[in-house]
Amino acid sequence: MLPDSIRDPHARFVLSQQRSDGGWSGREGDSDLYYSGFALRSLAILGLLTGDVAEAASRFLLSRTEHQESVIDLLSLVYGAALIEASTEKNPLDGVAVDWQSRVTTLLTSLRQPDGGFARTAQASIGSTYQTFLVAICLELMGHPLPVDDPSVRFLLSQRRDDGGFLEVRVAKRSGTNPTAAAIGALRTLNALPEDIAQDAAEFISELQSDEGGFQANTRMPLPDLLSTFTSCVTLWEADSLEKVDTARAWRYGLSMARPDGGFAGFELDPAEDVEYTFYGLGLLSLLAPWQLG
Repeated sequence: MLPDSIRDPHARFVLSQQRSDGGWSGREGDSDLYYSGFALRSLAILGLLTGDVAEAASRFLLSRTEHQESVIDLLSLVYGAALIEASTEKNPLDGVAVDWQSRVTTLLTSLRQPDGGFARTAQASIGSTYQTFLVAICLELMGHPLPVDDPSVRFLLSQRRDDGGFLEVRVAKRSGTNPTAAAIGALRTLNALPEDIAQDAAEFISELQSDEGGFQANTRMPLPDLLSTFTSCVTLWEADSLEKVDTARAWRYGLSMARPDGGFAGFELDPAEDVEYTFYGLGLLSLLAPWQLG
């Protein structure tokens, strides 16, 4: 549990960003599922996903079932509904037409590519590590998990490089922090993660911690960022390998991204804060708190 001095300003920030339709937006534009998903995850961490806030968010999620959504938005919708149900015992999607889940499953499976992975659109020609992770998680949440021998396992393993990291797409030139985290998360969801691959990935990620304490997206990035730092620490924690890095410096980096009046920025030169990076910040600090606060 984070102390109130950390929790309170970010709680006020996230609550203040909820719009009249019950959703949340990014730094501009209307409410959307992507940013609403991060706001709901932040409120779940803070223990504030209750009452009028949850009811308004539920109405927003239900309204979005009438639209055609991307994979990442569908995951935000399904995961957001699961978070609200866990907090309130009421599932926002209970009133959805009975064929909605079937249509979503059909849409997700239509994104399969010849290489075994899943892509952002059915018109793509190669799979994406991140999109494969999203599809695996979304189907798991909907009660239709991919089998352990699914072709996506072969695809994910093919994305692995000699340095222990993973590519986002096969034409990429170098392993990345976030594709590696996505690949490890997907393989774990599919119950197909060998221990040696998890440890090699942890070793790769641990070498990307910068002097500032954050983690870089890849070896060519000049600055660390909060997203890469969060996904790195989650992956290391799941591999029982957080001792490979300096958690005190990672904690200080997370705190340095917090704005005094609430919200988190994404990197050192970021001019503003938003609900997405606020989730990464709260998630990172919550994960590291046992090491830093005793």
